[in-house]
Order: sequence, then structure tokens, then C-alpha cells
Amino acid sequence: MEAEKKPPAVSDVGAWAMNVVSSVGIIMANKQLMSSSGYAFAFATTLTGFHFTVTALVGWISNATGYSVSKHVPLWELVWFSLVANTSITGMNLSLMLNSVGFYQISKLSMIPVVCLMEWVLNSKHYTTKVISAVVVVAAGVGICTVTDVQVNAKGFICACVAVFCTSLQQITIGSFQKKYNIGSFELLSKTAPIQALSLIILGPFVDYYLNGRSLLDYPFSGGATFFILLSCSLAVFCNMSQYLCIGRFSATSFQVLGHMKTVCVLILGWILFDSALTVKNILGMLIAVMGMVVYSWAVEAEKKATTAIPRNKSDMLDGEDVPLKARVSGLPPVDLEEGEMKS
Repeated sequence: MEAEKKPPAVSDVGAWAMNVVSSVGIIMANKQLMSSSGYAFAFATTLTGFHFTVTALVGWISNATGYSVSKHVPLWELVWFSLVANTSITGMNLSLMLNSVGFYQISKLSMIPVVCLMEWVLNSKHYTTKVISAVVVVAAGVGICTVTDVQVNAKGFICACVAVFCTSLQQITIGSFQKKYNIGSFELLSKTAPIQALSLIILGPFVDYYLNGRSLLDYPFSGGATFFILLSCSLAVFCNMSQYLCIGRFSATSFQVLGHMKTVCVLILGWILFDSALTVKNILGMLIAVMGMVVYSWAVEAEKKATTAIPRNKSDMLDGEDVPLKARVSGLPPVDLEEGEMKS
């Protein structure tokens, strides 16, 4: 557990790499599975239910073999979290159906300021001017390269607002649960996945029928479609796992900002694999977004160094005789300033 609270730098990079690779991979697999030129599997909500079913199965095997340890989380909180997460998924699908792709992209970009606002309200988290500026640059860059036509209606706007709110709340709750119950990312995912899987498998076909007017029972499952469904589910395990891992180690804001690297990768791979158009506007937007991500990473690191430097400066101002006295008053063992270790 301590290894997850204080992960080495390599593990942090590995967590981000897992999330980017699995997320981009699942988008590419779903594009082939769901596009009309592919296998036309137009059941996105049900597919998400398949994803969580496989994730829940992996979690159950992990617990049964002793690879992970199950910790207690109140059932009502798991049900509440699953309800928020499933509402997020359904809201996103409805938003994409009712609005234009341009407005759908804008609603996804709006998650960054919404997450920042919610972390400020719920967790009293404050952001420096450098961090806020970097967030604006990232949002502007991604907006330039993804937003095209913008059309919206009342129903679509309401669905987009619900989706953005629930997605932001879900991501913040992931980090809060891990701290509140001292539970690892994979252990938490193993507890939430079965509830999400059961509800999405039951409700998913009805939601998809409302979205596209097609029944899952009428779909001709071919060998190719089955292969891409299994591939999508396998990638979803790593995608879900890395999402919980990254949010637990960093923050929901960092996950949103640096997560837009996936958007850049999808655009590039779409151009390479599917002959998608890549204009000067797309390239300019990607460059601005990447620059914003670099500035954001630098600003967050600078903020961390400034925060950790404050107690170190205060301790430098104390005389050597004062430290043991203050330690005794607070009930802590004295600190040896030369050795930097607690004396028992």
C-alpha cells in the first residue's frame, strides 16, 4: 500500500503510458468495431457493460488467487458511485447523439474547469496562476484541433451538462475513496466493476435501442466482430485500471489535462491508419495542446517544490535545542537534525 502512496517515478510514467496506450488502443478497436465500414456494432452502452464484466472477472480472479486484498467499502457508497459513473456513460452517449460532434468535444473540454471548480469546492484545493494558464492553453489547443461544427439543442445541452457533472464527480470520487478507505486503485476497481457491469448489461440494450433503434438480439455476431469485442474488453481492463491508478496517484485535474495527450495520439493514428484528414489547423492545435501539457507538468512540479520547501525553511530557522522541545510538546519523538531520523 505504501508503494502506491509513494510510487517511484518509473511507475508514474508507466501508469500514464498504460492509460494512453490502452485508451488509444480501445478507441482504434472500437472504431473498427462500431463504424459502418467495419462491423457496425452500434451498441456503445452494452459494450461498456461487457468491458466492466471482464474487468470484474479479472478482479475476482485477482482476489481469489490472493494477488490483491479486499478491503471494506460501504455498499451504499459503491452503489452511489456506480450510479454516478453509469449516468456519466449514458449522458455522454446521449450528448453525442443529440448534439453535433463539435459541441460534444466542447463539453468534454469543459470537464477541465468543472473538475478544477469541484476540487476547489469539495477538497478546498487551490491552483496557482501558472497551473490555470497551462490548463487554458491545453483546452485551447485541443479545441482548435477537434472542434468543427457546433450545433446544440435543449435536450442535448441538458444531457451534456449531466454527463460533464457526473464524469467530473466520478473522477474526483475515485481519488477520495482511495484516501478515505486506504484502498488501492485495483482493489477499488474490483469492487465497483461488478455493480457497473450488472446494471449496464441489464439497462444497456434498452439505452442503445433508444439511441439507434436497433436491437442487440438482431445483430449478426461474426468471428471478426467477436474478436474486436474481446480485444476491446481486454484493453478496457488496462484502461480502467490505469484510470484509477493515475487519479489515485495524482489528481482528477492532472488526469484531465494530461489525458488530452490521448486526443493528440488518436488524431495522429487516425491519419496513419484510417486516412483521416490532418489539416494545418489540426497540427497547430496539437502543438499548442502539447505545449500546454509541458507547461502544466512544469507548473505542478514547481508548486510541489514550493510547498515542500516551506517546512524545510522553517526548520532551518530553529535552533538545535528548540527542536527536541517542540517535538516533546507535540508528543512526537525528538528529531536529530544531523541524521534526519526519529529517535525512539
